[in-house]
Amino acid sequence: IHACASLCAPFHATQIRTYAYKGICTCDKTTTHFTPQSVNRQSAGRGSRTSTSYWNSLLVPIDLGHRMGTPQLYALTSPLLTTSDGRKMGKSAGGAVWLNGAMLSPYEFWQFWRNTDDRDVGRFLRLFTDLPMDEIGRLEALDGSEINAAKIALANAATELCRGADAAALAAETARKTFEEGASGEDLPTFDASSDISVIDALVALNFVASKKEARRMIQGGGARVEGDAVTDEDAMIAQQATPVKISAGKKKHGLIQFI
Repeated sequence: IHACASLCAPFHATQIRTYAYKGICTCDKTTTHFTPQSVNRQSAGRGSRTSTSYWNSLLVPIDLGHRMGTPQLYALTSPLLTTSDGRKMGKSAGGAVWLNGAMLSPYEFWQFWRNTDDRDVGRFLRLFTDLPMDEIGRLEALDGSEINAAKIALANAATELCRGADAAALAAETARKTFEEGASGEDLPTFDASSDISVIDALVALNFVASKKEARRMIQGGGARVEGDAVTDEDAMIAQQATPVKISAGKKKHGLIQFI
């Protein structure tokens, strides 16, 4: 397969980059050509999909398909998803979720939707669930503390679609036990430790923080807890024991250190 750079040149996005950076590399041009082509093949040669910001990435493979003799091709775009505060929802955004269970546990997936901003609940119910529209209308009309019921409905429905009904039910029960009873649910993120571990290392291992420096700041700010007790000593250790130890980072992140 070969790509003709002249196909990319007329597009507005290519022209902007060419003029702004005084040139554009061949890889930039051929990405437009080949990325949608792989999607095109996956969809049996019938179409390409991308966000509206990559509109030219749809037109180029359609042109290629015509040159290769495909009789009919379709282009489908969708708006870039952002939250009400303008943040992008994507894999490059901080705190993004993964559909793959190996990348993100069902509980963390469920918790992501449960923590949705009040302003986004109705829109996300429409986008990410298949609940009836009249039910969505009822849920988004809830106000005050009642909006939490709508967030739980969103978390349950989105998790059931992606991870299955059993995973959604287990995640919801884990959240209930964790937040209402103060217990440790079965589906909390877990790290297996072979010996004593520092609180700082535990926070990093559970992916509650990105670095040990961030973990120290959390301890200094009073946000780290072990079995519900605030940790004030940055050098605090968790001794090896038979039962799992519950670690909390702030009010919404909870996990277990399990000794093996």
